[in-house]
Amino acid sequence: QVQLVESGGGLVKPGGSLRLSCAASGRIFSIDGMGWYRQVSGKERELVAVISSTARTNYADFVKGRFTISRDNAKNLLYLQMNELKPEDTAVYYCNLKRFGSEYWGQGTQVTVSS
Repeated sequence: QVQLVESGGGLVKPGGSLRLSCAASGRIFSIDGMGWYRQVSGKERELVAVISSTARTNYADFVKGRFTISRDNAKNLLYLQMNELKPEDTAVYYCNLKRFGSEYWGQGTQVTVSS
């Protein structure tokens, strides 16, 4: 199995920055891709950014130019650098991993952007 543990969430003022981390463990070889998603209570979970096994990245339009996804394969870590945060970025952020047709989720980390 695969275990994903997110960290780095918190309260930040508009315009501020946060870096989320996701530590992956377990059967994490032959990964198809990893990514970050977010969810606001009462709404569907939405894609924020993904990175493929070849390090190709893709971003939701609402974070382009502000967020950066990256991986440290040696440490089995996934990151999301979030800059110029806006109140509408407030959500629970989830780490996702896809492998052999299955996908795995972390428990989520809360990000709150408020003055």
